[in-house]
Amino acid sequence: MRVEPTIRPCPRKLQTLGLILWASGLLIHTIHHGGLATNLAYIGPGAGFAFIGSFLAVIGGVLLGLISLLTWPFRMVWRALTGSQGYKKAKIRKLIFLGLDGLDPGLVERYISNGKLPNFRKLRESGDFRRLRTTFPALSPVAWSTFATGVNPARHNMFDFLNRSLRTYLPELSSARVREPKRILKLGKYRIPLSRPIVEMRRKSRTFWQILGEHQIGSTILRVPITFPPEKFNGRMLSAMCTPDLLGTQGTFAFFTTTAGASAMESGNQFPLTKCDGGYSGKIQGPQNGMVEGGGDLEIPFRLKINGSAATLEIEGEKHPLNEGEYSSWIALNFQAPLGIKVRGIARFLFNQTPSGPTLYVTPINIDPEHPALPISHPSFYATYLAKLLGEYATLGMAEDTWALNEGAIDEKAFLDQAYLTYEERRAMFQSALERTRRGVVACVFDTTDRVQHMFFRHLDRGGKYAGTIEDLYRRADELVGETLRHVDDDTVLFVLSDHGFASFERGVNLNTWLRENGYLFLKPGATGDGQYLKEIDWSRTKAYTFGLAGVYINQKGREAEGIVDRKEAAALKRELAARLSGLEDTVRVRTGIRKAWPSDALYTGPYLDAAPDVVIGYENGYRASWDAAVGKVSAEVFDDNRKAWSGDHCIDPHLVPGILFSNRKIGADNPGIEDMAPTALDLFGIPIPAYMEGKPVLTTQPVAAPAEVTA
Repeated sequence: MRVEPTIRPCPRKLQTLGLILWASGLLIHTIHHGGLATNLAYIGPGAGFAFIGSFLAVIGGVLLGLISLLTWPFRMVWRALTGSQGYKKAKIRKLIFLGLDGLDPGLVERYISNGKLPNFRKLRESGDFRRLRTTFPALSPVAWSTFATGVNPARHNMFDFLNRSLRTYLPELSSARVREPKRILKLGKYRIPLSRPIVEMRRKSRTFWQILGEHQIGSTILRVPITFPPEKFNGRMLSAMCTPDLLGTQGTFAFFTTTAGASAMESGNQFPLTKCDGGYSGKIQGPQNGMVEGGGDLEIPFRLKINGSAATLEIEGEKHPLNEGEYSSWIALNFQAPLGIKVRGIARFLFNQTPSGPTLYVTPINIDPEHPALPISHPSFYATYLAKLLGEYATLGMAEDTWALNEGAIDEKAFLDQAYLTYEERRAMFQSALERTRRGVVACVFDTTDRVQHMFFRHLDRGGKYAGTIEDLYRRADELVGETLRHVDDDTVLFVLSDHGFASFERGVNLNTWLRENGYLFLKPGATGDGQYLKEIDWSRTKAYTFGLAGVYINQKGREAEGIVDRKEAAALKRELAARLSGLEDTVRVRTGIRKAWPSDALYTGPYLDAAPDVVIGYENGYRASWDAAVGKVSAEVFDDNRKAWSGDHCIDPHLVPGILFSNRKIGADNPGIEDMAPTALDLFGIPIPAYMEGKPVLTTQPVAAPAEVTA
């Protein structure tokens, strides 16, 4: 995390020492004590596993940003002299990707036929529309990585939101990894690394925007998943999915109440609001004071003064008015650390009155884009530029706090308010990029479409107050398509796409329980199966296990630390499990729970095949890996009801949840897949498609007149 000196006078050398001490200390503290966040969120977007942050990497990012800023005029001159060379063979001048995560083709087709999506209809009629094949599994980090690289998961190394550690069996974030320095100096209570930590982007292969950049074709890439940490290329990027909050987790909210003391929730923390003179008091918990061994968490005290249906938040010497049931604007939080250092974040506050007293919900503390504590953009100053241009905005990978709704810290209205605040921030960024781009690529992914469907699918077609929520969501997407069409001309290609569709999630399936019942998995003596992260499994007898959302893993000898299945036996076991799990029946509902299961080598080819789930599970509509299975528990029953607000999902048989693909040009491919987007982008700019890319260009060559925006 980046840290900054306060405004008090401080010699430059002391400032630098303070930065290094703080950065080093937090890194070491996080590695040794923070490994996994104790609060668990959805094993998917917003998973509550900590990203091990490196302040040394931040310092390097700050220096690189300064160098980038100083050399900017020279680079601009060079681009002006060489930029036109990249377009000599181009078929177009501009390419726009409008990503609408999770938009479902069945619902799109229904709403088009009902006359509710006029801009989608016009785009289909004047251009084209196809259902878009998604990846195995149909998960956002997997699908958007394939979108970016044009290859299957065994070539880009993304199979789930989580990977398993082959050494410890503990889950770890799949997209990024930070390893601690090899040499560490102890100075009393301080711990100072003498070598740099290793910061790694774990998605492999090369993105189409990197390749285009090498040919002097620039791109603006906004919030496309799996772009944290941001990569260097000829263009601009704002990172998305898996960007952590200021605590180093994938999203930890705070909930203050007068009725209970401090306690952990699944993806948040509950804190007391304490009665005091003139109102209530509390403390905002910040990042750990890692530069001092045993330093604890940094905190910011606040007071809440209540006046009927309004309140005033007094924090860091400032007063912020709060109206009941309305989010505050972004409020800066400056955590004071030793040696005059402060760590900056931003959060929104939501005040409510309940029969038992006032409550205060605080969003996860986002990295402040004006003073980013980690590199979240390329160039590093691009995040700050956007904040100065458009105002503060959410930087967290999953900004919509689904688990606050799951756990009752906020209600449906508050969730929707938050989701559409984020949507409007993204919309302003996208429109700004379109207005400023004469040529090259603009790609932006809106994930509000995914998050709202996750939380409101239970209301679809069932009547009640929120029955029209998803239809309203699709209407908003249609308006966005109309706004985008204003920037489309004969030399522009527009793609509107989603990475997958959507389905209901009514019943969970715990394959660890099935594996135990069928003699493939064993618990330690006396264990109940309730322990998270596979901690209660007896590896000396276990042949197979599951965690996450994608599938089953073989406990393979020579690969897993305590593997018992040799490689030859593992190949046969994969096929045996795939056969037995295909068509698995939910005997309570008398329905098929698993439609099909596949051995990994039947789906993938590539150098990272061994990192894939050994058996990929294609659940039937209405089913998904259970919440317990996703965190490595072994529950009592194989099938159980999903009782959470999170009621829609796409982690099922990919054949059941294709995405959408609209274009203003005719689509020549009959069965396009998301792997076709990267080679299509290269082809449109006349760039040779690398032989390793598995996708193919999807368009015919003839331009089609751009349709005008339609209003309902």
